[in-house]
Amino acid sequence: MSIIRLLTGTAALCFIAATAIAQPYPAKTVRLISPYPPGGGTDATARIIAQALGDQMGQQVIVDSRGGASGQIGTELAAKSAPDGYTLVLGNVAPLAILPGSGIKLPYDAANSFTPISLMALSDYVLTVHPSLPARTPKDLLALAKTKPNALTYASSGNLGGPHLAGELINLMANVKILHVPYKGNGPAAIALLTGESTMMFGSGPSVIPHVNNKKLRALATTGKKRSIPDLPAMAELLPGYEVTQWYGILVPAGTPKDIVDRLNTEMVRAIANPKIAAMFVKLGTQPVSTTSDEFAAFIKSEQAKYAKVIRDAGIKAN
Repeated sequence: MSIIRLLTGTAALCFIAATAIAQPYPAKTVRLISPYPPGGGTDATARIIAQALGDQMGQQVIVDSRGGASGQIGTELAAKSAPDGYTLVLGNVAPLAILPGSGIKLPYDAANSFTPISLMALSDYVLTVHPSLPARTPKDLLALAKTKPNALTYASSGNLGGPHLAGELINLMANVKILHVPYKGNGPAAIALLTGESTMMFGSGPSVIPHVNNKKLRALATTGKKRSIPDLPAMAELLPGYEVTQWYGILVPAGTPKDIVDRLNTEMVRAIANPKIAAMFVKLGTQPVSTTSDEFAAFIKSEQAKYAKVIRDAGIKAN
């Protein structure tokens, strides 16, 4: 009798184990690492997509904010996590495209530590100047810069960020010398511009447009491939080929099973196509977009090559 009970119990345990193994993904809470502190654009973007994915997949997706070192800390944590689909990371331009070409020894391999899922949103920077600057168009600005090398300055949120590279690319393409002045974050950089301590900056739409609307700042152009704000030219109209955008996308640790990668891509595409989700991204000043995994991988590779060249040609040194 005891043997029968033992065999029955063993069979039950095997059945339970097999059932657990057979459970469709996701069978438990999924973690989305946001490699920047709470409160910024990256955090807001992460929370929108986490809620959307959680609602669609029937499992909670929690945002785990791990800021620091220009996104390196959270990105490293994701790279070293189990490749089982239960850790995602919100990737963007600095840790995945700019820093790899900077000469900094990174604690992860930007090219091989991850499997991209999909791009999620693109956001142009807005080239904004202090009203005292006698420039009302990008052409005016470049003409002024040519006559006064290193007299004009542009504030940024720090060395080797997207806004820093946006200014250096203008210097290279227009053959001008506008001096970069890094600050410890977007807030101090914006204050420097508002007080006239700096003459210009490349800021996100939500951070600068309110000041433009109340005449405290003047917007001259956006940094994307084409116009993203009505009546505001893209810098590429004056400098063909110019493009610097902040972007956000979802990746998983390399080695994640293909069926999970495919499932996550399907859910990402579905979320971005949802008008309510898309409207949330637009309200943040971003353009919602989705891609295949291979398209996102090719995009990251092209961004790495572009910024490595800018860093090399401009002679930028990592701090």
